[in-house]
Amino acid sequence: MRILGISAFYHDSAAALIEDGVIAAAAQEERFTRKKHDAGFPAQAIEFCLSHAGIGLEDVDFVAFYDKPFLKFERLLETYMAFAPRGFKSFRMAIPVWLKEKLFQKDLLKKKFQAFDPGFDWKNKLLFAEHHQSHAASAFFPSPFEDAVVLTMDGVGEWATTSVAIGHGNSLEMTKEIHFPHSLGLLYSAFTYYTGFRVNSGEYKVMGLAPYGEPKYANLILEHLMDLKDDGTFRLDQSYFDYCTGLRMTNDKFAALFGGPARRADELLDQRHMDLAASIQAVTEEVVLRLTRGLAAETGSKNLCLAGGVALNCVANGKILRDGQFDTIWIQPAAGDAGGALGAALAAYHLYQDQPRTAAIGKDSMNGSYLGPEFAQDDIQERLTKAGAKFTVLDDDALISKTAQALANEQAVGWFQGRMEFGPRALGGRSILADARSESMQKTLNLRVKYRESFRPFAPSVLRDDVADWFELDGDSPYMLLVAGIKKDRRRAMTDAEQALFGIDKLNVPRSDIPAVTHVDYSARIQTVHQDTNPRYHALITRFKDITGCPIVVNTSFNVRGEPIVGTPEDAFHCFMGTGIEVLVIGNCFLVKEDQDPALALDYKDAFELD
Repeated sequence: MRILGISAFYHDSAAALIEDGVIAAAAQEERFTRKKHDAGFPAQAIEFCLSHAGIGLEDVDFVAFYDKPFLKFERLLETYMAFAPRGFKSFRMAIPVWLKEKLFQKDLLKKKFQAFDPGFDWKNKLLFAEHHQSHAASAFFPSPFEDAVVLTMDGVGEWATTSVAIGHGNSLEMTKEIHFPHSLGLLYSAFTYYTGFRVNSGEYKVMGLAPYGEPKYANLILEHLMDLKDDGTFRLDQSYFDYCTGLRMTNDKFAALFGGPARRADELLDQRHMDLAASIQAVTEEVVLRLTRGLAAETGSKNLCLAGGVALNCVANGKILRDGQFDTIWIQPAAGDAGGALGAALAAYHLYQDQPRTAAIGKDSMNGSYLGPEFAQDDIQERLTKAGAKFTVLDDDALISKTAQALANEQAVGWFQGRMEFGPRALGGRSILADARSESMQKTLNLRVKYRESFRPFAPSVLRDDVADWFELDGDSPYMLLVAGIKKDRRRAMTDAEQALFGIDKLNVPRSDIPAVTHVDYSARIQTVHQDTNPRYHALITRFKDITGCPIVVNTSFNVRGEPIVGTPEDAFHCFMGTGIEVLVIGNCFLVKEDQDPALALDYKDAFELD
């Protein structure tokens, strides 16, 4: 049985294909269209999934959409009615779009699918899951657990903003929900907006900024914005927000409470913004810990699954793990809306069709999240030749050795190997790599390669067998979704003068044996690398360890600020030629920057909008 899952029309559109319960392929539309967070119908992602399986749409048994548009429309209408006459301008802008497109999404989807297959039986093949059901299914069904409690937290689906489900075998029962407008995701996004970053993409910047500040405003948030109960349930005081009816997240009352207007995107960050980031991060962690402690006590479950956009907050995830209420937690690597496509397909298979599920105990079924396109060696060579690239083709051992030596020489390496990752993180398939031991690499990568804010930290990829020797973590973190501390014997104490530096200046002070991946609070967002899911990446880090004694490399996504992660060899070559990346490795092709035609150089610094 084949089921195609779709998420679309909000942000991060995606498609996923399962065959007899096995995840065959999944990809986000942005990787093909080159439009970050593309919300359009995922035609190219669907085309990839079908071509990967060697089938047409006529060979698919069901197509599952990740939410229910009518319920979303109901929420929109009821919200505007409840707040009327406030928000008429927003209502006037939103309703025509809904009446023209979104309310009739079933017809729109029918037309889109008929472009693939004119005989598509949309009346019997097209299914709709609820938004949080899709998230929960994406977290539980691929997890390594036979039984688990599933917590989903995001901005909003149809009505739900936070939900709990209980998974057992092939069943998944939704048990509790918190409803819009009371939303932890939207509260975090309100501070994303207020600190001058873009909603639905800048939340991770707020998380990265938080360690530079102190949570001075946390009590203010809890006293004025949020009524938080002991079990983690909450309500938000809507008089401070404008997201229900307006065209912004916060209002003048919110600005008065926190001492000034929202930061403009071009305005310099100051200590107040860092303290605001630290405060919303602290409140988020408190809410999540109360929720998870309550669920552990209520259910007695030892296994927790997480999904929804808030589950990408890897700092909070690390706190949950260290809190010890659950023995094991598993987080869907595509925890945001893209993962809803996979969840909808899995829900249709296990819940709608009641098909069996066998959990691979101790191992998930995501295949390392390497579920996207891959390119054969001859295809890579043909594409690079057409692009004008100069390259050398090496055997596997020489390729690993030369790349590891380039890293040891403190060169930035573009690494394009195997299948593309599904989800927002680069995991050694479409990555920029560097030497974690370098004292200058963090600044170099941010300013010369990624063209992004200097405060943003980078993640370490570490061999799974070595993780406990370097970090305060002794477990798997294959999807870069857990933050843990650098081990104390690997740290370097800061002097009083260094401690007194202004927030961002502290990042330039080496604080450990691996300064390029050590954040100002001695933490790191860890990816453990496993030989069974990515043998070539594992071999590279192993060779780097042989050369340097260090089993860790910097791993950041292969793109610049505002650009989707590269999807093709041509994308990779263009990014290579437009940035400070010095070496590019695609398949068995090895490229050095100084060998390339200078006429092909690109200016990538302002090629994409701010993210």
